[in-house]
Amino acid sequence: MEILEKVAYMKGLAEGLGLDTKSKEGKLLTVMMDILDDIALELRDLSDGQGELEEALDAVSDDLSDVEGYLYEMDGEYEEEDDEEDEDGEVYATTCPNCEEEIFFDETILADGGVECPNCGEKLDFDLEEDCGGCCGACGEKDEESEPED
Repeated sequence: MEILEKVAYMKGLAEGLGLDTKSKEGKLLTVMMDILDDIALELRDLSDGQGELEEALDAVSDDLSDVEGYLYEMDGEYEEEDDEEDEDGEVYATTCPNCEEEIFFDETILADGGVECPNCGEKLDFDLEEDCGGCCGACGEKDEESEPED
């Protein structure tokens, strides 16, 4: 039996006893029963509100799990894409003459003609005309040996 039902039962007992509500004791008992009724109603409302909060919290938790799954899934996709890109293009390395940090870059950086050291900020320039015979295609020139003859 819930508290509200118990208070209603107590009120029924008081009425069945023929409680004199005009006497001092009767007035006191009537006020106490009304207070207990109010408390029971308030507890029921709090319990209902707690149930609603639990449902909302469950929904938020489920949504957060979905977001985490999506983010971790996307993170994995980005890693796979990065791996595929690394496999497709060549990766080059050089050592910064200023801080001696090893720097990795791809053909697009070679085509730009330089890179900034991520460690010290030193600008490193690449002179592709001297070193490059056009074999990698980064400088825009073609290897004369690989061109078809007319």
